[in-house]
Formats: sequence, structure tokens, C-alpha cells
Amino acid sequence: MRLLRLVPDDTKFGFMQYRRVSFPLSAILSILTVVLFFTVGMNFGIDFRGGTLIELQAKSGEADLAAIRAKAGSLGFGDVEVQTFGGPDQVLMRFGLQGDSEQAQQSLVSAARGAFETDYDFRRIEVVGPRVSGELVQSGTLGVVVAVIGVLIYLWFRFEWQFAVGAVIATLHDLVLTIGFFALTQIEFNMTSIAAILTIVGYSLNDTVVVYDRIREMMRKYKRLSIADMIDVAINSTLSRTVMTSVTTFLALLALAIYGGTVIESFSYAMIFGVVIGTYSSIFIAAPVLIYLGAQMGSESEAGEKAQAAAQRSAP
Repeated sequence: MRLLRLVPDDTKFGFMQYRRVSFPLSAILSILTVVLFFTVGMNFGIDFRGGTLIELQAKSGEADLAAIRAKAGSLGFGDVEVQTFGGPDQVLMRFGLQGDSEQAQQSLVSAARGAFETDYDFRRIEVVGPRVSGELVQSGTLGVVVAVIGVLIYLWFRFEWQFAVGAVIATLHDLVLTIGFFALTQIEFNMTSIAAILTIVGYSLNDTVVVYDRIREMMRKYKRLSIADMIDVAINSTLSRTVMTSVTTFLALLALAIYGGTVIESFSYAMIFGVVIGTYSSIFIAAPVLIYLGAQMGSESEAGEKAQAAAQRSAP
């Protein structure tokens, strides 16, 4: 029985010839991300902004958005966002922070119940006060920073310094572009988005380490090849695994995006983008960085051989 091969064994695609395109492209996209972040901004959810989110479902027929918006505005709690989601009978209302006390938020919920419970069922209510939202911002930011530092420490001991720096550059590249994705699409950025970013870091790092392991192996095996040709050989040898992993992960995430609903919408769409950008960065960013950082053919094996010889000389 012949096994399925997504990528032929004799593939010899020249990935490194595109490094002069991938680096400027990624640099431009990173600059655009910074511009978008400071001009357009992020669509922060109530996890970070604080406020009240109420999910309604009409008891009969379709929801009347205009009537809901008018009635919610007449409650006297400031501006309110009203939108449909899922089906025509489902509505999402978002109210801003009501003062500095948790009691003010609860007063809003009570007023909303009195105004809408006759015609609508209350399916979900989320209330986040100013103190909680501030703590969530700090915790989320700290989580991302600690993850990146942990990646740096792990790679510094796992590989030579060129590999460690290359992996960190690729990981930061994925983080920046993922932030740009949220700023461009205006998908709500909440705590599930932080979970998606941390997952993307792990996925991208795993893909990069697989490529780096093969590059390091090829450095010992093909000492007479140029560094660019050797990296092409290494990437082509892992291409079947990379394609299989990326495609299966993408299909699972696509199912989540279609059928998962709005609760995990930000997670599933961000992860789909992260899988694509993580695969791209491990091949077109992390690998060619080694060329610019001056990684030497056979340097690691020679260092190991010298260490082994020194140990043998010092042995009694």
C-alpha cells in the first residue's frame, strides 16, 4: 500500500531566493501594524474596557434592532452598541462603564431586565467593573511578556545564539502581525484573544524548532554546501510535515470559526491567521535570519568534537 505524500520526496524548492522579498514585506507589514495600532486602534471588549454585555433572544419572531436601540438609549446609561449575531432573533447589547462602583453596573442590569424581559430572554450577562478590567489588562500583558522571555531563555540553551535570536525575531514578527490583524479587522480583542496570541507563540515556536533541528542536522551532514543551499535542503526535507500539520490545524480551526459562535470568534479567527503567519515565518523569516547572523557550516559539530576531545584528554 502506497502512503499519501502531500509533498514529493524529491522536492527541491529554492526558498532562500525569496528572502530578499520576505524581509522587506514583513518589515512593511510590521510598520503598517504600528500605524494601525496608533491610528485606528483595537476593538477592545468589555474584558479590557469594562462595562456590561447582555445577550438577548426574541421570544417570538425576529428582534427589532431599532426598537431595542431606542429603548436601551432611553434607560439613561449612556451610549449603547446593539447588533445582531448568530440568527435574526439574537441581539447583543454593550453598555460602557457606569461610574467607579460595581453597584452602578448592577443597576444597569436591573433596568435592562425591566425594559426587555417581556419580549426577550436573557441568555448571557457579563459585567466587568473598572478594577477588574484594569487587572485583566495587566495580567494579559504580563502573560505575553513572560511567554516571550521564556521562549528566549529556552532557545538560548537549546541552540546556538544565532538560532535563539532568529526564533525570537520570528516569534515577535508573528505577535506584531497578529496585533495588526486585530486592528485591521476590528474583531473584538478580549481575554480569548490573549489565549489565541499565547497559542500562536507556541505553535510558531514549535514549527520553528522543527525547522531549526533539521538545519542543525544538515549543518553536520553537508559541510561543503553554502549556508543558503543547506537551509533549502533542510526546509524541503521537513516540508511534508509542515504542510500536514498546518492543513489539519487549519481545518480544525475553520470548523471552530464556522460553528463555534461569537464566544470563541476572536480565538478561532486569530488562530487561523496565526497558523498561516507562523508557517510563513518559520520558513521565510526564522531560517534566512541565520544567513544574516553569520551561522557557520559545521560550527556546532566542530565545537562538540573539540569538547569531546578535551574531555578525553582530561580523563585519567
